[in-house]
Amino acid sequence: MQYLINEFLRIIVRISLKGYFNKIIIDGKENIPKNTPILLVANHQNALIDPLLLATHTGLKPSFLTRASVFKQSFVAKLLNFIHMLPVYRVRDGFSTIQQNQGTFDQTYEVLRENGTVIIFAEGSHSLIRNLRPLSKGFTRIAFGLKEKYPETTPVILPVALDYSAHMRSGSIARVTIGKAIPVDMPASKSGLLTKSVQVAVKNLVVEIPDEGYDQHLENLIEHQVDLSSRADVNLFLETGEVPNPVKEVSGFKNKLMKIFHFPLYLLWLWKKPSVKDPVFSSTWKFLIGFALGPAYYMLLLWLAISSPLGSWALAFLLMAIITLIINKNPQE
Repeated sequence: MQYLINEFLRIIVRISLKGYFNKIIIDGKENIPKNTPILLVANHQNALIDPLLLATHTGLKPSFLTRASVFKQSFVAKLLNFIHMLPVYRVRDGFSTIQQNQGTFDQTYEVLRENGTVIIFAEGSHSLIRNLRPLSKGFTRIAFGLKEKYPETTPVILPVALDYSAHMRSGSIARVTIGKAIPVDMPASKSGLLTKSVQVAVKNLVVEIPDEGYDQHLENLIEHQVDLSSRADVNLFLETGEVPNPVKEVSGFKNKLMKIFHFPLYLLWLWKKPSVKDPVFSSTWKFLIGFALGPAYYMLLLWLAISSPLGSWALAFLLMAIITLIINKNPQE
């Protein structure tokens, strides 16, 4: 039953993500190895959107390592465990909790022993900054711990980059870039070498904007309509000023129309927005509002169109809501 529910959720979330984004691009899917334990190591720029994309668009059925602070409420903890999320305790959670990580590691060993996939956002936190931050060493501990417990296994590290043309807006471009797998074929004493190799591999995949003059570079990229999800396009512009595939912005008029015909959902976002202290979660909340209430809103309009005196008006409103959702593509920041 749990398998069927997770499969159903995966399909629904996949469809919803395709509606939320203008385009979802998966590069390097052929690099995903088969029949081997995979530790997928990715950067982390967009809160819950990152794991949802990886869970629905890679063909994998992964488990996730997630910061333990979100598991505090028992109901939430049961729900997260149900969808294969496992808690990771950090120093900021208290030194007394660190030892609880062993239980989580033991669970990951069992997943990997069955040639499963475990996803780790190894930067340790999320950020809207378009640069890779230093990776923590947790994934190497898991890799070598697996080999120690089950010497017959042959785990690999799969480097992955997640990039967005606009983190905080719907109708943007999401890109998942999958690099070549890195075998864990060195002794545990070389864990530092493995960490460095993975750091370099992910860094070579992710979009990078120079730290010096970062804000000005970002402003110029947006002004010239560069696809900020494309490492190649960003690098080309920074080096030559060329824009091979400009990303055109939608007019403010189309955006206003979409808000008018989705006013109840937009009103709910306006109500929620002041409490979203971390802007990284903006896209997550927009997606969740649309995912949870969008279908109900459309069904209500359809019911009004069929069964109420407002039939023709409700039908026109429903059609306009769908049309404005389709044409409202606003991929830049």
